[in-house]
Amino acid sequence: MALKIALKPQEKIIIGGAVIQNGKHRSEFIIENSIPILRQKDIMREDQAISYCSKIYFVIQLMYIDGTNLVKYHKTYWELIRDLVKAVPSTLGYVEKISECLLKNDYYAALRASKKLIEYEREVLKNVRTTTRSV
Repeated sequence: MALKIALKPQEKIIIGGAVIQNGKHRSEFIIENSIPILRQKDIMREDQAISYCSKIYFVIQLMYIDGTNLVKYHKTYWELIRDLVKAVPSTLGYVEKISECLLKNDYYAALRASKKLIEYEREVLKNVRTTTRSV
């Protein structure tokens, strides 16, 4: 099944590991085979991975776009989630969903599930800050 992509001016996209930046004008193209694709809004740079959950997202992103180093990325992933669940047990449900996707080699679904984990992390941190201010 073909995938139609429309890019805004200057928007970046990763297609099969290649970072592509659109020119001055909106463009549209069709991808006719299955290949890893990430739009700019879904791309995380390494320097943006500053929390446990964002590091988890980043390593899954690497799994998705760089299949040649999967063993290394999986090892990093399992280390991160072990530490995360130990520190914040309430993340277990999110981690289980992500891990299930990874075990099925569905890296894009794992990325989507990781976004929910990042949102949860933000909520937890926001609540911690609110609680500590009121003490």
